[in-house]
Amino acid sequence: MSNQAAALLVDCLEAQGCDRVFTVPGESFLPVLDALRDRTAIETITCRQEGGVTFMACADGTMTGRPGVAFVTRGPGATNASIGVHTAHQDSQPLILFVGDVGREMRDREGFQEVDFPAFFAPICKWAARIDRAERIPEYIARAYATAISGRPGPVVLALPEDMLHEDGVEAQVRPFVHKPAQPPCPDALSAMMAMIGDAAAPLAIIGGAGWHEKARTYFTQFAERIGLPVATAFRRQDAIPPSSSIYAGNLGYGPNTKLLERVRAADLLLVVGARLGEATTDGYTLITPDHPGQQLIHVHPDPEELNRVYAADLALCADPDEFAESAVMWDDGSVISFDAGAEAHAEWLAWSTPGKADFPLDLTRSMASLREQLPADAIICNGAGNFAGWWHRYWHYAGFPSQLAPTCGAMGYGIPAAVAAALRHKDRCVVAAAGDGDFMMNVQELATAVQYEADMLVIIFDNSAYGTIRMHQEREYPGRVASTALANPDFAAMTESFGGWGKRVETTADFATALTEALALKGVRLLHCICDIEQLSAGGATVSGLRSR
Repeated sequence: MSNQAAALLVDCLEAQGCDRVFTVPGESFLPVLDALRDRTAIETITCRQEGGVTFMACADGTMTGRPGVAFVTRGPGATNASIGVHTAHQDSQPLILFVGDVGREMRDREGFQEVDFPAFFAPICKWAARIDRAERIPEYIARAYATAISGRPGPVVLALPEDMLHEDGVEAQVRPFVHKPAQPPCPDALSAMMAMIGDAAAPLAIIGGAGWHEKARTYFTQFAERIGLPVATAFRRQDAIPPSSSIYAGNLGYGPNTKLLERVRAADLLLVVGARLGEATTDGYTLITPDHPGQQLIHVHPDPEELNRVYAADLALCADPDEFAESAVMWDDGSVISFDAGAEAHAEWLAWSTPGKADFPLDLTRSMASLREQLPADAIICNGAGNFAGWWHRYWHYAGFPSQLAPTCGAMGYGIPAAVAAALRHKDRCVVAAAGDGDFMMNVQELATAVQYEADMLVIIFDNSAYGTIRMHQEREYPGRVASTALANPDFAAMTESFGGWGKRVETTADFATALTEALALKGVRLLHCICDIEQLSAGGATVSGLRSR
């Protein structure tokens, strides 16, 4: 154990199992960078912008279940990084952001790049604090880990005064590894739940969200298949259940299957596990209303503050999803519960998610068919925000776990950083960053990070020279009056080659399949620049002309 404050901090991270940190270096935390230099157990990934730093850390936390760790400097660095903190908060993903701060003697003078970070970050994280006393570093680090992984996972922000990090002769004991609390469901509540499901005529489950991991996926799938319960996934939680499961009914969110929407409306009982039932999943709280008259709601969530917060629950179970799913599959009170709806719902989803074709030079639906034919089934798909994501949500089957890294808060620019984190974390799996042209340019600089650290990843850009989602809303609200959404784009393939990667321009459906084959035969950073017609606005078939005619 070191007696220097910054080295003690790194000791504490190592004790918590941290093996990778993401950073844009700053003079405010030079002692930490120096301490990390000689640590073989922790890899330091130097990024190009702080938003990319926290997106990578957020994605890393999503994949491991332990907090992704990021270091940025004060002022501009921290405010740039805030987008990843907000994403981790809304996505219920563990993250710890360390911010180099002004020295303690400089505080409250509006010194160089000074911000009151606990106040600034408090509304968008679980806990924000400042470590003013070096001997308390182990306490703060252990608490940060416990807070980030307990209940509803989320981000923690710790400010590090520059002068505190330089302190020597610090006497403190590193705290041991913090485990996530395992909270099983109450047996009486579980018995009541099974009775409610047994009495239901048309039950349906909605799953995925806070604390959902491989164990929950495996056990809940077994439970639902045993009784024939239809299972839908919450917005951008499509890897919460194997798509091959005989009871998987599809995904909720933007542009879902209309038959699934009908099934949700007709359900007399909803079993919601892990999901908060947010705005996207519930179509603005209209598909399922907070009071849901005529429907019973069983809500299972690891954080008691989420239960009955927005939705009135007929039965609320505060339990870890892993523990709940295992208890549910092992439950046996002698009763027999069986439904036919699971198989029916799965057939509807299979029909809806089977690619057809459209009359465009580069047909995105047929391109998705090529992707399904050529990519490994367990490929990790990373995307930011935009209508382009709708094709992936509808037609890609997220077979692996984790296999969907996508922000539920709709943050643009997430896909490239998330893919870098995924390629470093899962070097044995195919990693794809899917992006629109506007989305891609938000964090294109992180291609340099990908090349520097030899990330093996495929980037697919759907380029319609517009902010397509906003253009779609514009055409609906102000037909024929396009404003501020047109984009003039560079040659993305040439740009990728300038970073040291491989790129190719694609303009037709046939060329897409050929270029994909070529890209998959290579290693490193590869990019397909797909030129798309602006008329292809959504995977549901919306076109500009179609919107204008309404």
